[in-house]
Amino acid sequence: MTAMEKTGVPAGLWTRCTKCGHMVYEKEVAENLHVCPECDHHRRVDARTRIAQLVDPDSFEEFAADITPQDPLSFKDRIPYTERVKREQEKTGEKEGVVVGRAYVRGRRVVLTVMNPSFIMASMGQVVGEKITRAMEVAAEENLPFIAVTASGGARMQEGMLSLMQMAKTSAAVGKLDDMKGLYVVVATDPTTAGVAASFASLGDIIIAEPGAMIGFAGPRVIANTINEELPEGFQTAEFMLEHGFVDRIVHRADLRREIARIIDYAGK
Repeated sequence: MTAMEKTGVPAGLWTRCTKCGHMVYEKEVAENLHVCPECDHHRRVDARTRIAQLVDPDSFEEFAADITPQDPLSFKDRIPYTERVKREQEKTGEKEGVVVGRAYVRGRRVVLTVMNPSFIMASMGQVVGEKITRAMEVAAEENLPFIAVTASGGARMQEGMLSLMQMAKTSAAVGKLDDMKGLYVVVATDPTTAGVAASFASLGDIIIAEPGAMIGFAGPRVIANTINEELPEGFQTAEFMLEHGFVDRIVHRADLRREIARIIDYAGK
């Protein structure tokens, strides 16, 4: 009899951890904030799950929820872009790859932006850039701390140059927030890459990262093949970035709420 059979849990409720290879009970992983109980691997989670983990119960007030993506280039790869967006919306129940709103984190009122890796890998097109910018503007106008949870594959290629423009747009919004003496905290999760990493995700007053998160511009395989050299061990992990000064600290998912609240208090916000 296998270990799984001894537990009496049906086999379909088990899954193999992509990092350590152990079979883990899905319910136990979920109760552990979607962190592997065997190796502490932090799984990717969707935006609504992340919000529920971070904010005080029933405190999240979403805004800018009805903005939907357009197809300015009539783009088509395997399928038309409009069809791809429709499939993602049906799969996730979301209109786009980011959710923004006001909330409380341990009693501290904040404006929160959470990217959703379940929606086209939270790639940043016009709508994602617009919602993030609007959230920063609300934070500046209402003098609230701005918290951005990043998890993205970068700019959305189906929107071409218009997607790349969001890098400048969101970065300019960070500048305005800074002019208003606003507090900006980034929580970089796996993966925070490409155009998102090269714009607003790297501009926080404090940059927190989850353990093991991939953070960087091009992927390590692309870089290794381009420069034809072997990369350092752990290249582009949160730990590597901490060692090289790109992030300020690494915080376990279970401690994020407390750490964000502590930063807000320290900043006097």
